[in-house]
Amino acid sequence: MRKIGLIGGTSWHSTIVYYRLINELVGEKIGTQANPDLVLYSLNIELMREQNKEKINNKYLEVARTLQQAGAEAIVICANTPHMVFPFVQPKIDIPILHIADAIGKEASKKELKTLGLLGNRPTMKGDFLSSHLSEKYDINTLIPDDEYIDKCHHFVSNELTQGIFSKEARVFCLEQMQKLRKKGAEGIILGCTELPMLLSENDFDLPLIATTQLHAQMAADFILGN
Repeated sequence: MRKIGLIGGTSWHSTIVYYRLINELVGEKIGTQANPDLVLYSLNIELMREQNKEKINNKYLEVARTLQQAGAEAIVICANTPHMVFPFVQPKIDIPILHIADAIGKEASKKELKTLGLLGNRPTMKGDFLSSHLSEKYDINTLIPDDEYIDKCHHFVSNELTQGIFSKEARVFCLEQMQKLRKKGAEGIILGCTELPMLLSENDFDLPLIATTQLHAQMAADFILGN
């Protein structure tokens, strides 16, 4: 089995889910008597809350190099938003970062989905680190909520979900936004915050839900097993 490095902490709630899923998915193949070698570096989420892009880039590069020196053969960033560092960090290290957008793109392509709605925090929805990757590599168009709803969506993700609060109000709001995205032409919905699958399940909506955490963890397990 190949060793991977995990960059977590944004939030620690989703990092736990990543750790559990990767071990479970690998265990399905090798048996529960063993588990894969993993190196975990958990960051303080305040780094992302500062929204200082230069500071974020440099810290993720430092951590990625630390994991590489620790023997990691690939890196998994255990959240959606920090993938904003990918263009800066990837060229400066010698091992691959398994990009979450590749996990999304492969799943959407398998389901023949070409237009996806995206829910997440403000940097994930307004940034292009997911949408441009999906467009360029998979010819997938990404839709986001109207500007008037961005701040409220960001509030629920950053001030509730990443702090382990899963309220009925947040769930109702997200379902309303998913309906609006459907009306815009979305054929499926990207749950673009790694805590959103803890708030919503596939049975909550009648379009395909792209749960990034599960797909990304499967991508990590496949790499570990050499698939």
